[in-house]
Amino acid sequence: MLIAHEETFGLVAAILCFDDEAEFLARANDSEMGLAAYVYAQDLNHAMRLNDRLEYGMVGVNTASFGGAPIPFGGWKQSGLGREESRHGVDDYMELKYVCFGNLAG
Repeated sequence: MLIAHEETFGLVAAILCFDDEAEFLARANDSEMGLAAYVYAQDLNHAMRLNDRLEYGMVGVNTASFGGAPIPFGGWKQSGLGREESRHGVDDYMELKYVCFGNLAG
């Protein structure tokens, strides 16, 4: 299905069945896109293990809502590099400078 491989912006939910965690991760990551993923779990350790293996820029755990000014909005893969909003949104416009001082007393 195209919805499993494209970024669909709209009021749709793709529900795909899987037999085990390995199949879930393989199917979830089998996309050129990687904006957002959602995990629903009763066990925090399980949810965090899935989060660590999902190739997405944003992951919602037991929620479909994560947004707002302090949230670094952005994806992985073909969903883009960098982040909008939050303090991370200005990083692309900044020039980094490192300054190292030796002993000023002598």
